Amino acid sequence: MFAIVSNNRRSIFAALIAGFLVLLPFAAFAAAEEVTTLDLTNSWYDIAALVFFVAAYVLIISEETIHLRKSKPAVVAAGVIWILVALAYNAAGETETAEVLVRHNLLEFVELFLFLLAAMTFINTMEERGIFNLLRVKLVSQGYSFRQIFWITGVISFFMSPIADNLTTALLMAAVVTAVGGTNIRFVSIACINVVVASNSGGAFSPFGDITTLMVWQAGLVEFQEFFVLFVPSLVNWLITGGILSFAISNEVPEAITEKAHVRHGGWIIVGLFIFTIAMAVSFHNFLHLPPVVGMMTGLGVLKLFGYYLQMRDANQMTVDMKADLRRGEVSEADESIFEESMIEDSVVDSNQPYDIYHNLQRAEWDTLIFFYGIILCVGGLGAFGYLALVSEFMYVDLGATTANIIVGFASALIDNIPVMFAVLEMSPEMNHGQWLLVTLTAGVGGSMLSIGSAAGVAVMGQARGVYPFFSHLKWSWAIMIGYFASIATHFFVNAGAFA
Repeated sequence: MFAIVSNNRRSIFAALIAGFLVLLPFAAFAAAEEVTTLDLTNSWYDIAALVFFVAAYVLIISEETIHLRKSKPAVVAAGVIWILVALAYNAAGETETAEVLVRHNLLEFVELFLFLLAAMTFINTMEERGIFNLLRVKLVSQGYSFRQIFWITGVISFFMSPIADNLTTALLMAAVVTAVGGTNIRFVSIACINVVVASNSGGAFSPFGDITTLMVWQAGLVEFQEFFVLFVPSLVNWLITGGILSFAISNEVPEAITEKAHVRHGGWIIVGLFIFTIAMAVSFHNFLHLPPVVGMMTGLGVLKLFGYYLQMRDANQMTVDMKADLRRGEVSEADESIFEESMIEDSVVDSNQPYDIYHNLQRAEWDTLIFFYGIILCVGGLGAFGYLALVSEFMYVDLGATTANIIVGFASALIDNIPVMFAVLEMSPEMNHGQWLLVTLTAGVGGSMLSIGSAAGVAVMGQARGVYPFFSHLKWSWAIMIGYFASIATHFFVNAGAFA
């Protein structure tokens, strides 16, 4: 295809013109002046939009009960809300404002989407190479007591989530907990709570640890290195909660699980590439003043190039092994024929097949990514009606920034921290640096108070279905709340200078 295009200059010129025309709307949006939203909260359009949003969110938080993926109601509600926004603005004589506003929200989503897609692909690739399985096997085969496993998984969760994100970390550590705990439902339930709290706490002091911190970093409100001042408050949040939970864990030693694991070729190089990609994202933002997502996508490109080498090597090695088995009579010629056909077709890749970067792209959390699209546009649509301005006035002016940011933590537990943080960013209240750090902390750790308050909690509920239900987490919410308020007090003490 590329050879044909390169031989046809007119085709190249036409492609360039087409690309320029496609980008014209975005260029116009970038050059446009800041658009002021109208207060349309007294029309029937806004009431209908609010009803649709509440109905969609009831379905979203009922995902575990009704088994309807959360992205479906979110995307439908987003479309309906923006139809109502457009009708309302058209009725007010503003025929172009709705388009400009929705493009702003789409730009927010695209940056987040591409950043997460790159990160998820790296994580899936490390999983496919056996990195995480090696860690799991090392832990379950050492013969630790239940209490030791409780603290080890907590420590790993806290320190891994700033790099691998809280969702991935919680799923990995929950797999360890369930493998060790077996039929000990009490241990599995409490240890899962500990993993969720530790993962969310660890994710709160890193731009890569949680979606909320990533949004704050990409908005330019907190610089990369400034997140780390939240380390001590985040650690206090987990240690106090974990300390209380640990009293309910026995020192009994479960039967050790004998299992073997190995890292496939190139696994450790991919870990290095991931660290290099993170460094690129930070450097692009700090030194080149480019969006971090550009660095992440560049790193994804490097991974794809290395993936080509892995694919060729794995395929060649498997061909050699198959022919050796054929000579020994361990496989038939028919088996060899099936194997060769599978090398050509786009079949599902497992540990016995060559590396395929696109399979790891397919394994990204697409439901979560599309959910982000829906929720960002839903919240943006309500903001276009003027709801966010009203909420911002009440919370950050009438109640004050500190009270408002503490409430954000409780709202995160009830609703989910991602839409809550996006709403705060859309409100863009006038706050000092210490308060922006505070809301980053409360949104991150506040979601732990209920199992539905964070992606980590929802994911672990799904993985440990039956032994880690909503009410088992709710029973310990008081302990998590103590850690929550302790982390806030620690932030005011340790980072007092940021409030000046």
